[in-house]
This record gives sequence, structure tokens and C-alpha cells, in this order.
Amino acid sequence: MGKVMIKTVLFDLDGTLLPMDQDTFTGAYFKELAKLMVPHGYDPDALVKGIWKGTGAMVKNDGTKTNEEAFWEVFCRIFGEEAKNDIEIFNSFYENEFNKAKDVCGYNEASAEIVAALKDKGIDVVLASNPLFPMVAQKNRMRWAGLNIDDFSYITSYENSHYCKPSKEYYTEIAKLLKLNPEECLMVGNNATEDMVACEAGMNVFLLKDCLINDDNVDLTPFNQGGFPELKALIETL
Repeated sequence: MGKVMIKTVLFDLDGTLLPMDQDTFTGAYFKELAKLMVPHGYDPDALVKGIWKGTGAMVKNDGTKTNEEAFWEVFCRIFGEEAKNDIEIFNSFYENEFNKAKDVCGYNEASAEIVAALKDKGIDVVLASNPLFPMVAQKNRMRWAGLNIDDFSYITSYENSHYCKPSKEYYTEIAKLLKLNPEECLMVGNNATEDMVACEAGMNVFLLKDCLINDDNVDLTPFNQGGFPELKALIETL
């Protein structure tokens, strides 16, 4: 990375601060959601397909609406405008039953240690988790990792974001909103495509390989990379 002044470190959550197998987590999450929503008239398979279509709309969001708006626009196109009446039920799910998915996630005390070390150095910390979930879900998953809301100056969610990973505009939006110089930012994540694209927005990057995802077979050699020990060593130099 060379000698640069890092003022802000952005962290991915799933597979980075919160160890997990993405497919196992998604399966557990959908199982709990379907269990809650079937009594409200949703077919489980149709519900999952609807969630995926809404997710696809968020990933393709061009910045003209929030991810929340993009999701519900598509979801209501599938299930009818009356589906909006169930938003509070969905929000209650993310506040409560969603927490059962914690059981399929791991835990690494190094996550909280890294964040605390950065704050001790006066470095700002942002939770840059892909904003496909409402804020309540982001905060709950953050707690599963042993972290506190106060650990972060900003948390991305589907309510406050207009782009998703792997769009570089996701990172540009954060930088503009928080008035950050991208060259003074370090993005830490486990996904070679979604997280390392931050370098295209001018940010420094670190690929955390404990739960590495590289579905696109990206060449990893250009990236600073390693496990938590290597990340700790890098942070000590900041």
C-alpha cells in the first residue's frame, strides 16, 4: 500500500467482521423469513424468488432512488401494492426472528479488537456492508460480530444508499456523503469483486482472506491481503 495517510477505514461485514458461509447464512435467513410470512399469505418459494428479484433491483440501482425504494417497487410489482402493508411485519422480522440466523455464523474476537485499535488511533471507522438490508438488520448482524453501534461513524443500509456493491459508485457515494478523500480511505473486505472494486473509486484496499469469496476468479496479486494478523500488522503502521 505504500506510506499513505489513512483517516478512515471502511469494513465489510459478512465474511469480514462477521465470519460466515454466505450460502449457509442465506438459507437460514430465508427459512426463518418464510416461516413468519407463510401465515400472512406468502408462498415460500414465491417469497424467496420475490426477495431475489428485489435484491437484483437494488444491485442494478442507478442512483435515482434509494435501495429501499428499488426493492419495494419490484416486490410490490410481484405481490401487489398491498404488500406494502406488510413492511412493518418484515421490519419486525429483522428485529427479532432474523437473529436466529446468528447460529450459523461464526465469531472472531479480532473483529472488535481491530475496530477498537483503529479508534484508539483516532481513525474513523465506517461499516460498509452491502446495503441490501434495512438498518435494523445491519445493526443486528453487527452485534453478532461483537460490535456496537457507537463503533462506527456511519453504517450503510438499504434506506440510506442509492447503489450496491459491486458498483464503484457505492464507495463514491459514501466518500461524497462523509466528505472523505478516497485516497485517505482503506476498504477491508473478503469479496474480491464486491469489496476490492473500491480501488476503482480511488480507495486503498485490503482483502481479508479468512472467508474469501472470489467467484469471478479475480487476479488477487495487486491487492494487500491476508488474515487478521496481517491486517493488524498493517493497522499498526497507520
